[in-house]
Amino acid sequence: MDGKLTHAEQRAPAPAPPGPLRVLLSAYACEPHKGSEPGVGWEWATRLARAGHQVCVLTRANNRAVIDHALAADPISGLRFVYYDLPRWAYAWKRGGRGVRLYYTLWQWGAYRVARELCRREHFDVAHHITFGVFRHPSFMAFLGLPFVFGPVGGGECAPRPLRRSYPAYGYLADLARDLANWYARVDPLMHAVYRRTALTLCKTRQTLQCIPSRYRGRCRVGLEIGTAGHGAQSPPPPKPHPDGGLRVLYVGRLVYWKGMHLGLAAFAQLLAVQPEARLTVIGSGPEQARLRELARRSGISHAITWLAWMKRAAVMRAYRRHDVLLFPSLHDSSGNAVLEALSFGLPVVCLDCGGPALLVDATCGFRAPTGEPAQAVAGLARALVTLAQDRALAQRMARAAWRRAKRDFSWERQVARMDGVYRDAIAACTPAAQARGTGVMS
Repeated sequence: MDGKLTHAEQRAPAPAPPGPLRVLLSAYACEPHKGSEPGVGWEWATRLARAGHQVCVLTRANNRAVIDHALAADPISGLRFVYYDLPRWAYAWKRGGRGVRLYYTLWQWGAYRVARELCRREHFDVAHHITFGVFRHPSFMAFLGLPFVFGPVGGGECAPRPLRRSYPAYGYLADLARDLANWYARVDPLMHAVYRRTALTLCKTRQTLQCIPSRYRGRCRVGLEIGTAGHGAQSPPPPKPHPDGGLRVLYVGRLVYWKGMHLGLAAFAQLLAVQPEARLTVIGSGPEQARLRELARRSGISHAITWLAWMKRAAVMRAYRRHDVLLFPSLHDSSGNAVLEALSFGLPVVCLDCGGPALLVDATCGFRAPTGEPAQAVAGLARALVTLAQDRALAQRMARAAWRRAKRDFSWERQVARMDGVYRDAIAACTPAAQARGTGVMS
């Protein structure tokens, strides 16, 4: 790609209309009834349309069947999908995850060409890239000549260096490679070309903001990409008495080294020493499962842990209702879907003071343990668990505050209203008047 815009693409956009906007949404991952990136793509597509905007979603053809089925059951006015995928022989690149970056980048290029044809036939007010939400991965939608919103994007979060000493050797090397990739993104000419044409970049955390080249940070804002509605308790949760009085602790997530459950198990062991009736449920699968089970066995806490393989979303939602607290010791999550889900069910959250979970959890609804040496982090997590186990009145106040925080501060209605303002600011930044003042987007 030579980076030049055609004459049609260089036309200055008109000011944003006062009513609904015509949004071209790039969502590589977009599936109903899913969590993580596919759920984020689906929620933004459907929530924006339900808010009254005209939304055209570019996504993978592989998502067509589940999307068509969902829309047949629940049609949404103003929402349509355009599907694109690479040839089937290219699917092999994604197996095992080794070639997914190449596949994703080539998909982005092909989707851009589809979007360019769409723009020649119809008018859009704004283009928005939503998934994947990673700051170092390019979106060629920036080259359409439309006001462009990038994100929210994450990936700039990194595990505190002292805590990396608790990693297995391969985890330490993997995080080092990730650090190098984040460094390269700052000098990558393709990413500079994207940021130069972006009206507003939305960063999930301040750590990711610091990874954006400094010359573009004036067009950045910080905010998470997730919201809550349609799940969670419908009212503040009542107390959850357990026959033995023990605290019921839950972990939901992949079992990978950077999720920090080796620290979480050590903290739970300290809780058991104070309250032998406490129990931990671990929902998830991953390459660290065998190592974590062995760690639990050596620590003498296996009898108090229930290990459950990954399950359907509805079953996970039911699990939140049966527990008292979410333990989520992740070291570099950009957002933390499980954290917001737990809050919406009235579960206080115990996490580390880093990444997206630290933005979701405040002192009213949970604990953010300090990220010093591994022993300090474990002690902080354990203190929080013991406090909730021993002070059930505090635990109940935090449960009510967790529910309120999820419903008040992170409702999808509020998130969509914020994005509406972002779109209008992006369009305003691309007007001839803004460019004349030197505050517009460079072409």
